[in-house]
Amino acid sequence: MFIYALLLLTFALALLSIFLVFVASGRIFRHSWSLFILGLSLGLFIYLYGTWIYLTVDAKWGFGICLLLTLFLGFFRKKKDAPVPRVWRFVGNLFFSVIFLTLSILYFTGTTGKARAIDLAFPLKTGRYFVLQGGKGLPTNLFHYSLRGAIYAIDIVKLRPNGSRAKAIFSRRLEDYEIFGDTLYSPCDGRIVRAVGDDPDNIPPEMIRGPHNTNQVLIETVNSYVFLAHLKHGSVIVKEGDVVKQGDPLGCVGNSGFSSEPHLHIQAHVKVPGIPWYLSPPRYIHFNGRGYLLYEVIRPQRVEMVKK
Repeated sequence: MFIYALLLLTFALALLSIFLVFVASGRIFRHSWSLFILGLSLGLFIYLYGTWIYLTVDAKWGFGICLLLTLFLGFFRKKKDAPVPRVWRFVGNLFFSVIFLTLSILYFTGTTGKARAIDLAFPLKTGRYFVLQGGKGLPTNLFHYSLRGAIYAIDIVKLRPNGSRAKAIFSRRLEDYEIFGDTLYSPCDGRIVRAVGDDPDNIPPEMIRGPHNTNQVLIETVNSYVFLAHLKHGSVIVKEGDVVKQGDPLGCVGNSGFSSEPHLHIQAHVKVPGIPWYLSPPRYIHFNGRGYLLYEVIRPQRVEMVKK
């Protein structure tokens, strides 16, 4: 029910932002500018943070187009005179506008300062993927921020042709999730220091087995550790001590451990002698030279096949 509530809230706030811009654009600007800013700031906030993916990511683009059209057509509407807003309404409009604008700025900047980045190859190869959870710490990566040292961790799902990540908002069939069973490839050269593949997959949305029962692969590089989790039961094909090259298959994406739906969890840490990998400084992940934020779409680099 929580996901349904978030989805309903997303659409309600999106419609409210369009309504506010529409009303403000029909009035003389000097009497409606605070309402106008409120509508635009709310629209930007819900565009960035809205949970569109639980229906289809295409709804996000549709909302953005509708908001821009409302803004554009508003310039051509005949303006009506309106009474000067009362002080409390004016102050309220500005107060919430500042909140929405601040959160929108923090979406891009985060609150953790300049992060140490690590460049990895994207570990999945086909289709379109989506950052279900991620970002530069607070406020976008709230769930991972609450976990031990995982402030830059990323959760990745795969998009179906219609822009959704599954055949239903929350299907109980693992096979309904587009990413389930996708082959996972090593994002870097390194040595396998942990490989677990015997834990069963959860049936969505249950995740009662907790974080200590996840199928996983931990790769040690020259200066970092790269952790990949929630792999499919029985799919891990590497073992501890193996040396892998970037692009080598590791296993398949599943739904084991502390996971409510099939997805890939990935995080990276600086390699510090004498300190457990998960307690060492976290690294902000770049895939093929680019960092990704919450709710962004990832398109793997295409590989040209040469026929002999």
